[in-house]
Amino acid sequence: MAELGKAALCGAAGAIALTAVLAPPASAIIGGHEATAEYPFMVSVQKDGHHYCGASLIKPDWIVTAGHCAVNVKPEQLSVRVGDHDRTKGAEAKVTEVIAHPDFTYEPFRDDVAVMKLDHPVDAQPIELAAESAPAGTDTRILGWGMTCEDGSECPDLPIRLQELDTELVPDDRCGENYNPDNELCTDSPTENAQACILDSGGPQITGRPGQWQLIGATSRDGDADPVCSTGPGIYTDLTAHRGWIEQTTAG
Repeated sequence: MAELGKAALCGAAGAIALTAVLAPPASAIIGGHEATAEYPFMVSVQKDGHHYCGASLIKPDWIVTAGHCAVNVKPEQLSVRVGDHDRTKGAEAKVTEVIAHPDFTYEPFRDDVAVMKLDHPVDAQPIELAAESAPAGTDTRILGWGMTCEDGSECPDLPIRLQELDTELVPDDRCGENYNPDNELCTDSPTENAQACILDSGGPQITGRPGQWQLIGATSRDGDADPVCSTGPGIYTDLTAHRGWIEQTTAG
C-alpha cells in the first residue's frame, strides 16, 4: 500500500512494476495465514486470466472493489471467481461493466471505490454492507491472495489459498496527511509486521463472525510514508460512507 509505490495495492501502477517477476497483478497479505472460515462473498477479479484484484460480492451480479482496480482496464479483459478459498475455483462470471466512483482520483487518492457488473448472477452468498462503520478499537479482518513477503523475488509464487489477517480500526491520526477520515478507515494489525501490501487492492475488510460477516471496507493503500508494507497502518475505503452511491449504481 503507500502513498504511491505501495499506494495501488494491485491493478494500476503499483502492480505494473512487479508484473515481470510475478506475472499477475493480485492480492496479498503479509503476516496472515490461510483462511479459517467460509467467505462465500470473496471475489478474485482476474485480468486476462490472471488474478488482479480482490472484491466482495454484494449482489448476485454485482461486486465492489477499489476504484484504482478500474484504472486502465476494459470489461472484456475481466472475469471473476467467487466463493472458494482456491482462487482458481468457485463460481465463474465475466464482467460487463466497470464503474468507478465519479469523484475517484488516483493522485491524490480520493473516493477509492468501484463496482463491477457480472454477466449473470452467480451461485454464491453476497455479504451485507454494514449500516455504518465502527469506532477505533473495533476488531476487523482482511482477506486476499498473492504476495506474502515484501520482496517479490523471495515469494514469486502467489498462494492459491485465500489468506486472512485479523486487524483493528485505529485512531485517524495514525494515518498520513492524505487520509480522509470522512470516508476512509485507518487500520492496523495486532500481529507484528503484518498488513496488506502491493497487489492487495479491493479486498474486503469485514466485521462480525462466521456466518454473520458485514462489509465495512475495501483495501486501498498504505497509511504511512514507510515504504515497507508490513509496518504501520493501512488505509481502507469506508464503503459504508459510500453506501448511497453503491446502492444507486447497482440498483435494478
